Amino acid sequence: MPLYKSITVNSQTTVKIWKIEESYDDLLQPLDLKQVSIDRVLSMKSDLHQRGFLSVRHLLRDFGYTDQDLFYDSYGKPHLKDGKYISITHSFTFSGVIVSDNPVGIDIEKQRDKIAIIAKKFVDYEFNYLDTKAEDYIRKLTVIWGVKESLYKLFATPGMLFKDHFLVIPFMLEDRETVAWIDYNDKKFRYNTAFEEFEGFTCAYVVPND
Repeated sequence: MPLYKSITVNSQTTVKIWKIEESYDDLLQPLDLKQVSIDRVLSMKSDLHQRGFLSVRHLLRDFGYTDQDLFYDSYGKPHLKDGKYISITHSFTFSGVIVSDNPVGIDIEKQRDKIAIIAKKFVDYEFNYLDTKAEDYIRKLTVIWGVKESLYKLFATPGMLFKDHFLVIPFMLEDRETVAWIDYNDKKFRYNTAFEEFEGFTCAYVVPND
């Protein structure tokens, strides 16, 4: 399948999402991969992980990049050679890439009931407005996780904890946006964030200033 969704966040930022329906061979065939990328994909034991990795390279192509333009730092954070900011995610049958002139983060998560089991590991302040018995509880938890994961990817700073250092203010699912804060090392950072829901998945991302 070609591109599933493209979101123009602002004049400097775009999100692209791929629905992974192709076979490994079909995804691999048109790509020109670096040797390190070939080694990495061959080391993956899951066919779905392999196809997720390759689908991200197709998203790069849609942005006008190739695998040669992408590299990772010592923290595992992706970078583009032209200096633009990038963040990458894939979950089950969807992958996503956000590219911007400013620092960004993105995350896709499948909406699953088991997130409620681990909620206390990443939720603190948010329990003040969450209704654990509400029909939309799982969806809201998934948004909160996705927003915090996106912020963590943006900062890529060891020692940050979702529960202790990230805060998502109250939001309505129909608004598809919220504000999040990072409180870390006596410094506070405010971020606008947004989210999309599709086919039982949630995609959350940081919205940089235009």
